[in-house]
Amino acid sequence: MTPEEKLASLGLTLPSAPVPVANYVPFRWAGDLLYLSGQGPKRADGTYKQGRLGRDMTVEEGYAEARLTALNLLAVAKQAVGELSRIEAVVKLLGMVNAEPDFADQPKVINGCSDLLVEVLGDAGRHARSAVGMGSLPNRMAVEVEAILLVRR
Repeated sequence: MTPEEKLASLGLTLPSAPVPVANYVPFRWAGDLLYLSGQGPKRADGTYKQGRLGRDMTVEEGYAEARLTALNLLAVAKQAVGELSRIEAVVKLLGMVNAEPDFADQPKVINGCSDLLVEVLGDAGRHARSAVGMGSLPNRMAVEVEAILLVRR
């Protein structure tokens, strides 16, 4: 089953790849490595659910936001590579969580992104990862994740 078929079997569709709103590109190639700029849980209407973990959102809500973020990362990857089956490995994720200073469950939140990548890409979706708390994120979004992918060219 291709990653696109796996998405469909999960009842998920990739959104349009988000367009950068500042002076950067959504992805950059370095040999066979594809660097994806940080993405957040942007909805189809262009909005974000705003809030901080540990104050405005539960871990479960943050997990759902990270899962949506994974869809946005996959949308950018598809724009760059054409077919998601060309992804040989998700090498590394940096997951950032908009959180209160005493919030300590960043890994549980970013699992939403990690879990979806493994569901869709199988073993190629397993990755090294950091999950850190931030004092704020753009648009007051709950999470932002950037990724490095190894791609068959």
